[in-house]
Amino acid sequence: MNTAKNNGQAKGRNNNDKHEKIMRAAIKVFAKNGFHNSKISQIAKEAGVADGTIYLYFKNKDDILIKVFEERLGEINAMLNDQLNRLDNPVDELRFCIRGYLELFANNRALAEVIAVELRQSHKFMREYVPAKFAEYLNIISRVIREGKDKGVFRDNLLPGVIKRALFGALDELMVYLVMTTAPKYAIDTLVDQCSELFLRGLSA
Repeated sequence: MNTAKNNGQAKGRNNNDKHEKIMRAAIKVFAKNGFHNSKISQIAKEAGVADGTIYLYFKNKDDILIKVFEERLGEINAMLNDQLNRLDNPVDELRFCIRGYLELFANNRALAEVIAVELRQSHKFMREYVPAKFAEYLNIISRVIREGKDKGVFRDNLLPGVIKRALFGALDELMVYLVMTTAPKYAIDTLVDQCSELFLRGLSA
């Protein structure tokens, strides 16, 4: 009984390892060749698996791209939730949301390029993607805004549904700046400080 359970757990870990290996390979290939010029065979070669193995985990190339966005954003959400639960000041929480997002992509240029540039070239993504993890990410920001209002730190007339999208738009543009600029003029700390100051001054009660 225990042997069967252990075998099942080992198989599950192996499947997760292959899934993650394919995801990392796809990020490299998409960033290097561009989404439309990338082939499943190139991803398989980079991952060190057979072409057919890809289809055990993903429907097609578009599905890989969507899963890259969903799963990596899910990781950001988990990281934000974990850290925000340790903070009780909405100002610190919002600043952490800004820093966490920018630092993640600044430290993984290939991932940033895929999400900032290649993702927008997938017609399937733009038409059919159900933004579950993206909505969750926006709601984390919205939760911080509501908390700030409740504590009297942020202005009472703010609409969290508007602010969360405005903040994400700013972060998304800064991520594009980091990706498209060979030698960025501004350091991450500068971007975080400037963006934080801009929004916190506007939100402050």
